[in-house]
This record gives sequence, C-alpha cells and structure tokens, in this order.
Amino acid sequence: MPFGKKYRKAVEGLDLSQRFSVEEAVEKSLGASFAKFDETVDVAIGLGVDPKYSDQMVRGAVSLPHGLGKTVRVAVFCKGEKEAEARAAGADIAGAEELVAKIKEGWLEFDAAVATPDVMALVGQVGRVLGPRGLMPSPKAGTVTMDVAKAVTEAKAGKIEYRLDKTNIIHCPIGKASFG
Repeated sequence: MPFGKKYRKAVEGLDLSQRFSVEEAVEKSLGASFAKFDETVDVAIGLGVDPKYSDQMVRGAVSLPHGLGKTVRVAVFCKGEKEAEARAAGADIAGAEELVAKIKEGWLEFDAAVATPDVMALVGQVGRVLGPRGLMPSPKAGTVTMDVAKAVTEAKAGKIEYRLDKTNIIHCPIGKASFG
C-alpha cells in the first residue's frame, strides 16, 4: 500500500466511498488528525461548470469570521494621504514607485497586496512577478479600491480569495484544526 502507517491508522474503519454531511466530514477529519503541528483545514468543492467559458467562471472573496489562524503581511500600492491611511489601518508596507522598485529587485515578503486605481499602471510593471504568486491586486477580489483602510483590515482579519481551477474545483483554506 502506498500510504504511510499514520495515514493507514487515521483512515482505519472509515468507508472512503461513503458520502458524509459537512458536520460529519469535519468531525471525522479532525478526529483523524495525526500531525504534530496545527493543521490547516482546506475545502475542495467540485462544480459542474466549464471554466473555459467566462460566464461560468466562479471567483470571489470572503472574510472568515475567525481568520485563517496566521498573521498576514499586507503591502499597499498608493500615493499621498492614502499611504498614511494604509499604515494607520495596519499595512506592513505602503508606497508606490519605491515599492515597485523593491519588488523588481526580488523582495516579496508579503502575503496580500492592495492598490488604489491611480497606481495600477505602476503595479502592472510587476504584474509578471505578482500574478503567478496570486498577489496581483484585482478589482473583482476587492483589492483595487480607494478605501484602502477597509481593504487592509479585511486582509489582516483573514479574507480569502477563491477561484475555480481548470479541473472545475474550488480549493481554499477555511481555518486551523485547533479552531474546533
């Protein structure tokens, strides 16, 4: 059998072909936990849509009530008084040209990015770096906005973005095993 002994012990007595309600599934998966660290609980939802068609694309963002159980570092691309507003809201770094230059040099020590619409031309210069890592600000996800304080507090509180992948499944973390 290609699985390790801890995995085999965890699934012992479970019929993996059986379907469970959400409550039962969460209870069983938390009961089968064997890692020595606080595991992240992910959800994978299979949808019957075709992501090749833009009208069937499913994406969005939602704020989790208890966050994700980790501290999020937020970078804000903005100018002028919005920079002070972002720092007051808890942004780890804020700026425009200097932040873009720093990212071009290879600095990527942040988990979420927020931008104001007026600096999106600058952010576009580092789009090839931010895009593949899922850090590019997007109006659809609510990370391109003039209300940077609200966007920063949401990101810090545990706002997650979800998106349909090419196999018609949405994967996203929903919390830690210790949340109960």
